[in-house]
Amino acid sequence: MTAQEALALWLEHLAHERRSSPRTLEAYGFAARRYIAFLEQHRGEAITLAVLGEITAGEVRAWLAHLRQGDRPLSPRSLSQALSAIRTFHRFLDRRLDAPNAAIALVRGPRVKPGAPRPVSEDQARGMLAEPGLDPDREDWEAARDEAVLTLLYGCGLRISEALSLRRSDAPFPDSLRILGKGSKTRIVPVLPAVRDATAAYLAEVPFTLAPEEPLFRAKRGGPLSPRHVQATVQNLRSRLGMPASATPHALRHSFATHLLGAGADLRSIQELLGHASLSTTQRYTQVDAAALLSAYSKAHPHA
Repeated sequence: MTAQEALALWLEHLAHERRSSPRTLEAYGFAARRYIAFLEQHRGEAITLAVLGEITAGEVRAWLAHLRQGDRPLSPRSLSQALSAIRTFHRFLDRRLDAPNAAIALVRGPRVKPGAPRPVSEDQARGMLAEPGLDPDREDWEAARDEAVLTLLYGCGLRISEALSLRRSDAPFPDSLRILGKGSKTRIVPVLPAVRDATAAYLAEVPFTLAPEEPLFRAKRGGPLSPRHVQATVQNLRSRLGMPASATPHALRHSFATHLLGAGADLRSIQELLGHASLSTTQRYTQVDAAALLSAYSKAHPHA
């Protein structure tokens, strides 16, 4: 079996058994193809499944060093993600194709200092949710759709993929939604009245007849709304509102968590609402809240 054939089987496994997102499939496939291409050039031969089982830790380190060089060197975070993809690939080769490689476990990735999330303020969040309705170039139903999607991100802490995976049968929304998140993990999120109202306003305006199993949010021509459209919409909004480049759709999810924390919610509850596997991931939001507290102190305290 060639390395490319093994790669195709791995991607099929990720798509159909692990139910990985299209974005994950694209990132993992890109990393593995670069890995195989490097090994072929490095060894001067076609890479087979048997050869993948013989790759040394030194060769993997050489690949990482190669990624650090060139016109577009990868950052430590991107290198760590690429190495994670290759480890997952070799784990599949070991468990499914009987081609173990113990050397992979000897390779350490670069140290990555986790950065604090960059949320928007409460006023900025309100502005982002209200601005679509003020755009004269959008039809009423498109403005209502964009407002509904952004309200879901901020009001329920959803990822873009989670909001766009909702079906027509999910609406009108009940008091809580069952969300299928990363790694096929299910969580329950409460639905605020503002979220329910925004979605109802969109459904009252949408010009298409939607079957129960079809995607809830539709593009201008009737097809499913894409994540790229949501990203472009927010990019346009932040330009009109004079907001920084850090004001992304995902920043609304960060803001959901940060504003809950600032209002007194406990970390464990926020972890469950966000669907984080580890509490340490959720703890990053305490850095944001502490920074906001220090900023307010320095501005308000008479001796600051």
